[in-house]
Amino acid sequence: MKKFTLLALVICLSVTSAFSGGYQVRLQGHRQTGMGLVGVSLFGDASNIFYNPGGLSKMNNKFSLLVGGSGIFNNATFNLQNSTYQAKTDNPTGTPVFLYAAGKLGKNLSLGLGVYTPYGSSATWGDDWVGKNLIQDISMKVFFFQPTLGYKFSDKFSVGAGFVYATGDVELHKAVSYNSATVQGQAHLQGNTTNYGFNAGVLFTPNDTWSVGLDYRSEVTMALSEGDATFTLPTSIQGIIPAANKFDADLPLPANLDLGFSYRESEKFMFSVEFNYVFWETYDTLKFTFKEKPELLNSSNPREYTNRLITRIGCEYAMNKVFTVRAGAYYDPSPTNKNYFNPETPSLDTYGMSFGLTIKPSKNFAIDLSYLHLETQKESKSYAPENFTGTYKTRTMIPGIGLSFNF
Repeated sequence: MKKFTLLALVICLSVTSAFSGGYQVRLQGHRQTGMGLVGVSLFGDASNIFYNPGGLSKMNNKFSLLVGGSGIFNNATFNLQNSTYQAKTDNPTGTPVFLYAAGKLGKNLSLGLGVYTPYGSSATWGDDWVGKNLIQDISMKVFFFQPTLGYKFSDKFSVGAGFVYATGDVELHKAVSYNSATVQGQAHLQGNTTNYGFNAGVLFTPNDTWSVGLDYRSEVTMALSEGDATFTLPTSIQGIIPAANKFDADLPLPANLDLGFSYRESEKFMFSVEFNYVFWETYDTLKFTFKEKPELLNSSNPREYTNRLITRIGCEYAMNKVFTVRAGAYYDPSPTNKNYFNPETPSLDTYGMSFGLTIKPSKNFAIDLSYLHLETQKESKSYAPENFTGTYKTRTMIPGIGLSFNF
């Protein structure tokens, strides 16, 4: 029974780590993605709903509609410690999307709605790799629905806030070894939940050259209740551990505090720098409660994530009335604890480089293109509860396309 208790604990750690740890999706506007994902000090269209509601009232037009998506092509490589063994993921393509619509209700007031995916991940390591008892495959996505108001006190100072309704689901598979590696079972966990939060910001534009933005996105705790746990196990223990079970868990999505500055050198060229502080410390300990056999399966497990500061730079240059080009870069340090590192979402210190292009064939319509390249160095990590240690490296390529309509 002790052996199975440990395995159940590992299953729970896998589902929650992928759902809430170290894998934010900030691909919420292709102008911003092309500039290294800066955005809190930018304004002019409905994408402020995500990046800084304080800029929503400073739209360039009475109505703004943006829709877009990206393709995430990500692969991770694992090398087992003191071994020649190597494994690679065969991940499906991630497809985060966004839609923003906003309109001016008057000279100083704007109203908008955003639908976007700020958290999500997928990983497929395969059925027979060496870490199959930790994870085989996982898929997770969270959608935020955010009605937002923006108000302009003057040409220099504006504020905004949005209410967030969050809904998410997760599904994973992993192998279960009972007593020996030759006696295998299978675990399948899935669940969905909803909760609420907010997004609020301010924008200060002292002149036509500078803009300063500050934005706070609240923590959203996804309290998963009555998740489904299905176990396919050897006949000898089916009377001890139920094949079908329910579980509860709290899955925190951390708060973000963003500060950004933009400098417009001329009508054609702008430079931005931004600092994103992510409150990952909320992901400290995870508790799980099972409906059936709680005395065997309940667990409280340390994760010990650390708050992190992400530094970004970006620029854009308007070549003419039709074409605008962009570039950016940033460094994103991993919040994970090296002793509790699980391979379901290998979050490593990441370097990002991006490029963007807007094609504006008419006054009211534009096509936005972006490309983001993420690279990590090879790092040694461990999952101490299972004495699972090795080196990881990831590479991610993210092309994106969007359409914008402004009237």
